[in-house]
Amino acid sequence: MWILFAFASALFAGLTSIFAKCGIKETDSNVATAIRTAVVLLFSWLMVGIVRSAPTITTLSGKTWLFLILSGLATGASWLCYFKALQLGDINKVVPIDKSSTVLTILLAVIFLGEEINWLKGISIVLIAAGTYLMIQKKKSAALQKQQGRAWLVYALLSCVFASLTSILGKVGISGVESNLGTAIRTAVVLIMAWVVVFVTKKQHTVRKISGRELGFICLSGVATGASWLCYYRALQDGLASVVVPIDKLSIVVTVGFSYLFFKEKLSGKALLGLILIVGCTLAMLIPVS
Repeated sequence: MWILFAFASALFAGLTSIFAKCGIKETDSNVATAIRTAVVLLFSWLMVGIVRSAPTITTLSGKTWLFLILSGLATGASWLCYFKALQLGDINKVVPIDKSSTVLTILLAVIFLGEEINWLKGISIVLIAAGTYLMIQKKKSAALQKQQGRAWLVYALLSCVFASLTSILGKVGISGVESNLGTAIRTAVVLIMAWVVVFVTKKQHTVRKISGRELGFICLSGVATGASWLCYYRALQDGLASVVVPIDKLSIVVTVGFSYLFFKEKLSGKALLGLILIVGCTLAMLIPVS
């Protein structure tokens, strides 16, 4: 059952990137992150109410609280970097880098969680890294490339690192807490962090200037994120991090497909080969090897 939750997480995560891209054309990425986190928080606590796990919050250990808070801080940092990268660069270039956190997550899971890695996973990790490199293609238009700069790449790489830390810290943190409650607590941490960044950068006044259309997409992105999170951490609670994370990263297929439909972003032959490598090797990781 946890595998189904992992695939559902991938679907909603793919939609998240598309909705977010539509919502940050004119809106500051940090402000958009803060607003969508508020939506995710409402969604998360609604699920806590449905499963009636709120009373168990008093039974959480200090260790669980610590890792949930650390995971929330890592998530907040990852989100802020990711949506800044989306605002500055193309989806088809940003998302592959973010999804390459699979490689780092698996390595961290081996080191800190004691999960085993076989020869197939080892080869897959190398090929996923190669596929990611192929998908970071240069623009044919030199003018457009100069206009975008390379800042998006820095933010995308930081998003990848923090996303990996999120998975590892989250795996440890949810070992003693109901998954929906754990998600809600982590989201509260992200919300506080996101609004602190908004006020520090003095962008709070721009909230009133957000168009209804972009606000709608930001909220839809929050709903998709909430659904993805709930499925992801439900799968992570019962399954192996080294298996759940690769499945979740298959959201890149959803994202690439919708980016073509809505933004007309096409893949070159090299980028398509990279996508095939990423998807194929991700699925290969699910094959049991004795």
